[in-house]
This record gives sequence, structure tokens and C-alpha cells, in this order.
Amino acid sequence: MAKEGVEKTEETEHMIEKDAGKEPETVLSSGNAKEMRAVVLSGFGGLNKLRVTKKAMPEPQEGEVKVRVKACGLNFLDLMVRQGNIDNPPKTPLVPGFECSGIVEALGENTKEFEIGDRVMAFVNYGAWAEVVCTPAEFVYKIPDDMTFTEAAAFSMNFVAAYMMLFEVANLREGMSVLVHSAGGGVGQAVAQLCSTIPNVTVFGTASSFKHEAIKDSVTHLFDRSVDYVQEVRKFKCKTELIYVKMATLKANTGSAVTGAKSDVTVGAKTMWDFL
Repeated sequence: MAKEGVEKTEETEHMIEKDAGKEPETVLSSGNAKEMRAVVLSGFGGLNKLRVTKKAMPEPQEGEVKVRVKACGLNFLDLMVRQGNIDNPPKTPLVPGFECSGIVEALGENTKEFEIGDRVMAFVNYGAWAEVVCTPAEFVYKIPDDMTFTEAAAFSMNFVAAYMMLFEVANLREGMSVLVHSAGGGVGQAVAQLCSTIPNVTVFGTASSFKHEAIKDSVTHLFDRSVDYVQEVRKFKCKTELIYVKMATLKANTGSAVTGAKSDVTVGAKTMWDFL
């Protein structure tokens, strides 16, 4: 049985009032307490396949957290899912979305890490584009007081993917160099920011020219995506291992990292869910 009353708890009401000036909020009337609105993908294709509709509101099972969604992420992966252009596409209709942020509204049995009213971000295996989600507590994380819900919703997938490639696959260390494709994208910018946490890391980035002004301070050397980046990097004569990071566009939740020193090259690739 979920730890939830008919009315919202004082903790939840306090959090909603506290953030009313910063974040948009949708509150269902008491007559529709067991319904919610969600974006539903009726079939693979264009934007005309997406519709906002009412669905039954989920309730948390044992070990799950129920989150009242305040913001949800929109990633390139979501575009590929909408088009059905991924490995093992899901069956439709479905509610898209893999990440969101919001307020804990209820807890399933044996869920002790959170309290009702906590501000959190969460991973879900589809279903984030809805007013309410339920997901295992191990995929839910508290967010700092100074982080907005919008920032939190855009943080999780980008930074987890970047962290996986840099530290779990490529073993980024002090003094290494990193070449990241699509440096102007969400994961690319996350890679650049995480590289700044390690001393003396040189970051080479490729991006479309119109993005250069906005991202020029996040990388050490920036190239237009149309140039021969191999020749450009060679001009700097890197004396340490070079990590090559490329975001895979046709495989869900997948990126790759390649490290090389002289003629010795190793390649590693894992999916995001292997680390969650």
C-alpha cells in the first residue's frame, strides 16, 4: 500500500507553493484524482503521431517512488524512438521519455531513501512525458535546492552518458586528451564539463560553425564539423593517450569511447542501462 492520503500532504503542498513562482504546475482536480495527462506516441513517424491524452495514473509498487513531474527531458534518442529508428523499437502506443524531475508524491512499501515532498530527478524506462511517473527508487536522485526542475530534467541522461564514456569505458586520467564529436550537443557539453574536473585534460571538439561562439569556452580547441579532424588534431602532436568520444545516433542509449596510444588502440562501448 502506498503511503499516500486522499489529499496532498503538507510537505507536498509546501514544495509546490515554494516553487510556484519558478516552475509551471499542473494540478488535477479531485474528481480526476486517478487520471493524468500524458503525451502518447500512437505510432512511429512525425509529430502528428504524438497526442496529449488522459491515462490512468500509476501507483507505486514496492520499492518504487511516485513523482509528480515538473519537467521532462527531450533528447535526440526521443526523436529516434518517435521515428522507430532504434534497435528493438518498443510497441506503440506508448508514453515516450526517459528522464524527468519533480516532487515525490508517494512511496511504495519498503522505500526508505526518500520522503514525500523531496525534489528529485528520475530515470524511467519510457513514460517520462506524463504528469506522474512511478519508477524504482534506485533510479531516483535528490536534487540540490539551487537546481531548477528544468535543469534537473536536462541533466541526467546527458551527464550519465558522458560519465560512462569518460570514466567507465575510457578511464580518463590527468594529462590525457579528449576528442569529442558534436561538442555543441547535450552529451558533448557534458563531456567537456566533466573533463574540466580532471587536471590538465585537453579537449578537442567538433561542432557546426554557428555553435562555436556559444561553446568556445568549454573546449580547448574547436573545429568545424566539416574539416578533417584527424589532421587538425595531429597538428598539436599529442604526447599522451587520446580519447575519442562519438555519440552513436542509431543505437538507443549508446555511446562509444576509443583510447589510443601510438598503434595500440582499444575500443569500448556499453549502454546506459548497464550502469544503472
